[in-house]
Amino acid sequence: QVQLVESGGGSVQSGGSLRLSCAVYGVGSSLYCMGWFRQAPGKEREGVAIIDGDGSSFYVDSVKGRFTISQDSAKNTLYLQMNALKPEDTAMYYCAANQPGPGNIGTTWFFFGQGIARGFNYRGQGAQVTVSS
Repeated sequence: QVQLVESGGGSVQSGGSLRLSCAVYGVGSSLYCMGWFRQAPGKEREGVAIIDGDGSSFYVDSVKGRFTISQDSAKNTLYLQMNALKPEDTAMYYCAANQPGPGNIGTTWFFFGQGIARGFNYRGQGAQVTVSS
């Protein structure tokens, strides 16, 4: 069973940095498409960044140049380095995976950005990021 566990959330002032980590369990030796989503209170969920199995990465316009997604396949860990954080980045951040299996979301989360679309069927429990002005 695929399991995703986020860590690294917290509170930071505007302009600061945070790094989120996502430990991935139950996927064997291959990481398929992985990504990060976020949802702020009262707002729709938004796909922030994704990384394909070939290492290609894609971002939503609002975070391009500030956020970097990466993965360590040997450690089955996904990262999101967030720099120049803004108050509007405040949200619950979720790690997501496109992996063979039934999924744990009950639906499909979609990322749209830079002309591509990817669907995800697994998510973690979330990590809160709060940016104060």
